[in-house]
Order: sequence, then structure tokens, then C-alpha cells
Amino acid sequence: MTIAQNLGFPRIGEKRELKKATEAYWKGDLDRAGLESAGAELRKSNWEKQKAAGIDLIPSNDFSYYDHMLDMMCLVGNVPERFGWSGGDVDLDTRFAIARGIQDGNKDAIAAEMTKWFDTNYHYQVPEFTPDTTFALSSTKVFDEFEEAKQLGITTKPVLVGPVTFLTLGKVTEGDFDKMSLLDQLLPVYEQILGKLAEQGAEWVQLDEPVFSLDLSKAQQDALRKAYDRLSKVSGIQLLVANYFNDLADNLDLFTSLPVHALHIDAVRGFNDIEPVADRLSNNTALSVGIVDGRNIWKTDLEKALAAIKTAHSKVGGDRLMVGPACSLLHTPVTLRNEAKLDEEFKSWLAFAEEKLDEIVFLARAADGKVDEQMLASNKEALANRAESARIHDQAVQRRAAGITAKDYERQSPYAERAQKQQAKLGLPAFPTTTIGSFPQTQDVRKARAAHKKGKMSDAEYDAFLEKKIQEAVKMQEDMGFDMLVHGEFERNDMVEYFGEKMSGYAFTQFGWVQSYGSRYVKPPIIFGDVSRPEPMTVKWSKYAQSLTNKPMKGMLTGPVTMVQWAFVRDDQPRSETVKQVALGIRDEIVDLEAAGLAAIQCDEAAFREGLPLRRADWAEYLDWATKSFRLAASGVRDETQVHTHMCYSEFNDIIEAIADMDADCISIETSRSQMELLDAFVKFQYPNEIGPGVYDIHSPRVPEKQEMVQLLEKARDVLPADRIWVNPDCGLKTRGWAEVKPALQHMVEAAKELRETTKAA
Repeated sequence: MTIAQNLGFPRIGEKRELKKATEAYWKGDLDRAGLESAGAELRKSNWEKQKAAGIDLIPSNDFSYYDHMLDMMCLVGNVPERFGWSGGDVDLDTRFAIARGIQDGNKDAIAAEMTKWFDTNYHYQVPEFTPDTTFALSSTKVFDEFEEAKQLGITTKPVLVGPVTFLTLGKVTEGDFDKMSLLDQLLPVYEQILGKLAEQGAEWVQLDEPVFSLDLSKAQQDALRKAYDRLSKVSGIQLLVANYFNDLADNLDLFTSLPVHALHIDAVRGFNDIEPVADRLSNNTALSVGIVDGRNIWKTDLEKALAAIKTAHSKVGGDRLMVGPACSLLHTPVTLRNEAKLDEEFKSWLAFAEEKLDEIVFLARAADGKVDEQMLASNKEALANRAESARIHDQAVQRRAAGITAKDYERQSPYAERAQKQQAKLGLPAFPTTTIGSFPQTQDVRKARAAHKKGKMSDAEYDAFLEKKIQEAVKMQEDMGFDMLVHGEFERNDMVEYFGEKMSGYAFTQFGWVQSYGSRYVKPPIIFGDVSRPEPMTVKWSKYAQSLTNKPMKGMLTGPVTMVQWAFVRDDQPRSETVKQVALGIRDEIVDLEAAGLAAIQCDEAAFREGLPLRRADWAEYLDWATKSFRLAASGVRDETQVHTHMCYSEFNDIIEAIADMDADCISIETSRSQMELLDAFVKFQYPNEIGPGVYDIHSPRVPEKQEMVQLLEKARDVLPADRIWVNPDCGLKTRGWAEVKPALQHMVEAAKELRETTKAA
């Protein structure tokens, strides 16, 4: 019988139960037992949902209170020394300290670096390696959760990050050595884990190795061979190695040669891999076909998918065939059941995690000849309805996009000329200070927004509330001595959702949350049709904020790549076309902000690096249209208007030329957790424009002292021209509290002033 399996399920809960529990624990409003009880309830619910849907092979250890890579670090005892762990089981508070940093009495430790999980908007904690790194089994989580499910009558398939992916995604923090050299120390711990799971009664273990989606070095290839030659010898357990996020390309032969019991392929992004992989498998290896999209929310074309599954079935037979999602369903919302405000036609086009379970089971049963004809007919009808819907196509938008000329991508003058005009207008000091845009979204801000949305607060009352918040923010920045101000974004729910709500072609859910990192969840909008901006989106509040001060006010926008990358995007046209449409809408907004008197406008492209294809051969095409989209959005203004952009948690070395080609007057980047390491790319390339290296890690509750920021700025000054350095936090401040933000920002302004004095003296 063909096996219906899942690779992972959303851990957050239908109504964000995990967020509420973890944040209550951090505040001291919930004790450890309460948090663990909430986690146990979520796991139980997830397992029972999958069992009820008919999933044959249900995952465990896909749940995490914060991040699965962090859990893997703790499982193998890879805890950075600064957190004071002395061995034994890594408890929950230590995990949270690694993720969030710690500042308590004599304890002061910077959080582990955080970056994007491949090309998704999910962030993982980065393992740290030194020449002295050792590994040891240091957590019982994977075993405890397997036993939990077993007590419910469910024998799960524990999920682990594979050893080579774990090493690949870590960073060397001391010395100069190949991370793969740590494999010999790491594998005995994996063998111990597998052996213990076998003793508990586990039949399958899933080892995620998405590195097969990358260009692999010889060292990585050798490590993969060595790892699975050893791990496959652990008795009493069957191993499933999973690749996802891309096709196999040059890694096809290596992947299919692994001596394991099953291999999983991403048949959404690697549809053409199905037959070559099936043809190469040994008679002892099962094929898992990930044919249901784990990263988007559109219904699967069941007829097309079933044809592919039948091809695989004909080659390997039902007893060696598994059907599942392309990747973990972590990246999709939990369920459509609660979406009462979406109309039925639109809902008929969608499938969230629960609905995807039904698609998986349908395909697995249909592969064995048990076709649910009613479900198939309903699927065909929904797909045809979507394709023919008048809601999708806007001829005016398409004509405008087709009429773009080369001139639309260019500023009036080169940066060097623009910079002189901008400085003459702005009169900024050395090391000018600003923030990335948002200020804390406190409870009163959220309550007022919710009351206004529900009609319990009138437009006039809500406007008065926002005016007061903006007045307070402007005064605070003036009192602290900021050089370029922001209005605080109190009216905005999310940096993508807010703009999407004001553009055509977007739709929104009530409960379509997905995890970005830790307790930070986002509710991505759905781009279903052609996109345009019917009217100004931000001018009202930016103009009001500028009226309160003589200092320059920076307008705040989200860039076109990020607007698309952080949404669930239509799959019926190239992504580049959708981005171009969004860029034209953002261009109109930037021009209107300039006309309203804003001297500087920030167009954030936080997801620019995230959208980069995983293989270098595919980069040029992406970088060409992604760079052009930013230029299209930003090039409608005069030379005197300063255009900023922001990028966070990105490795820039390989794409620095494309970033320079965006031609933003100033780019701000994350550098505090990496201790300014990310500046290396800008230094080696001799980046020609201005840079704001973040000196304050906003993803941690700790408050850095002034001297800590001074030291970071001195590192920047040592390698960058002093007249092109800005001083700013790593990212927006909406998720933090004022008790942390105010002292941290004050320290930042003081650090900038000290740099001005020491630089002048030198």
C-alpha cells in the first residue's frame, strides 16, 4: 500500500496558542508547568488531526517552543560557552537564553546569530563551532515526544536535522577550519539518538538534508557519503532522508546512492526529478514524492499530481511508494476552517496545512486505485473557476507594466552628485542617527487598532489616538537627539499586510499565521491577481509627522521584492511579473511622499537575499529582475530626495554587486549579532554609497550599553569611510517594549556622539 506521510506540521496552534503561552512564560505570567502543558496540548492536537486525516506516517519532534535548529543544537550539546551551560540536559530556559540573549544580574550574553532557513522567511538559530567544539547527547526532547505520541496510540516518525545540513548551516566563530571536520565527532551522537529511538519502538526516523538543494562542495559530498554509510548501519530503525526546496540537479546520483530505506524529493520544485530518481533507486529503497506544495496555499492540481504519482507507482510499486508534502507544512497556516470572512469562491481555491493533509491522503489512496471521484471533481471545478475568474486580471495594470522603459529604472544623476545635493538639503552631522522605522506596538496601540477595526472607535477618535502617539514619538526622538526621524508606524499591523490591504490584487485571512521566528508570527497576505495602488497609502501620517518637526522625517515603505516574497503569491504567472506590478505601485507612493515634503524615503527590501535561488546557476536571472524592481520603485524622485533601504539577516558577499546596482543612497543592515562580520562584503567590494550597520540587536530583550555600540561603530569606522556611516538599530522596534527601547536608543545616540568626537580628534 502507498504510504501517506507528512514531513512536519505547524507548531503554533490555530489561534496562536504557542505564542500566547511562550510570551506569558517570558513575562512571568505562566509557570514552566503551564508552558509545557500548552505545548503538550498542541502536540496532541496535531498528532490527532493527522491521524484523523488518514496520514500513515506522522512526524514527531517537529514541534518546538522556539526553533528546530536550536533544538538540534541542544540535542547534540552545541551550547555556546557564554551561556554558562555546564553539561547535562539543556533546559528550556537555556534554550530561550541562546535564542534571545540574557541580561540578568551578572549574566550578560548576546543571543546566537539568527538567519533565514534557506530561501524561506523562517529564521533559525545559527550553531557556533570552534576548534574545541565537542558534541554529546544533551536533551531528551525527541525521546519524550515520541513516548508522548506512543501513549496516544500513535507510533510517530521522529524528525531530525541531518548532520551535514546541521554543520553546513553553522558558523565557525573561532579559528580557521572546515566545519565538515567535525563530522566524526558528531556522528556518534546521531548513532546514539537513532539507537535509543529504536529501543523505544520507533520504526522510521526522518533526517532532513535540504543541503541537497544547494551547490555542494567536495567536502560536503564526502560528508554525506560518510554520514549515511555509518548511520544506515544502526540496527532496528529505518531512515528516510529528505531533500526539499529545490530539485537535485548535479546531486542526483549522490542522493540516490545513499544506503538508506527511503528518499524524499521535492516534486513541486523538482517535478522532473520523479522519474530519474525512481529509475536510480535500489530495490531496497522507497521513494517519497513530495507533490503537495508545503510553502504556498493554492489547491494542488490533483489530476496532474496523480498522473505523476502513478508514474512513480509504475516504477517502484505501491509497497515502495510514499506521498507527502514537498517540505514541512511549517510554512503554511494551520487551517481554513476558521476563515469565516473569506468568500466561498475564494476559499475554494485554497488549501492550508489541514487541507493539504487531505490532498496527500487522496493521492496516496488514488495511487492504489482508490480514487475519491467527488474530491477530484470538486478540485477540477475549483481550479477552472480560479483560472477563469474576472477577479484576477486587470488590463490597465498589464498595459502599464508592458510600457515600462529603460529610463524608468534610472535616477536622474549618479550617487556622488546626488549625495552632495542631499547633504546640502539635509545638513546631517557625521554618523547621523536614525531608526529602521517602527516603534513598539504596545498593548494600547493594538487595542485601539482592534477597536477601530471592529467599529468600536470612530475614525476621528482613532486619528486623534494616532496623532498623539506620533507626537510622543517625534518629541522622544528630538529629545534624544536623533538626526533623521520616523513617525513610528503606529497605524500599521505588519510591514507587508498593511500595504497589501491598500493595494488591489491582495486578499487577507483572519488566522493565516505562520512562524517567522520564536514567538514572532506573520500573517502573509495572498496575492491572487494583478496588483495596483488605487490611492496613497502612507502620505497622511508621514506628512503629519513632518509637520511636527524641523528635522528631516523619513517616509517608510516596504519594497516590491519583500511585498511579494513575504506573501503567498499567485502561481499562474512568473513571480518577476508580479514584483514588477508591485514596484509600480510603490513608485507612485514614493513620488507622492516626495511631493508631500518628505526629504528621505526608506523602501525596505528585507527579503532581497531570501529570494535568491539556492543554486548559483539561477542567480543572474533573479538578481536582474529583483534589482530592476527596486530601481523601478525608487527612481521617480529628484536627486535631492534621499532613498534608503534596509536588509536584515543576509549574507551579502555573493550578491554585493547586485546590492550596489540597486543604487539606494543608503542601505542599513543587520550587523550586531555578527559583530560587524557582514561588513566584510561591503569593504572588499568598496561599496560606493552610504551604510547603516546595525549596532543594536532588536530581536533580543537585552539593552546594550553605550560602550558596546561604540566598539561596534569603531569596527565599522576602521573599514568604511566615516562620512558614509549611519547609526541605527538592526531592524524595526515594533516587537520590543519601551522599557528596553528607550535606554537602548539613548545609548545609541550617545555612542554616535562619542564617535563624532573621537573621529574629529583623530
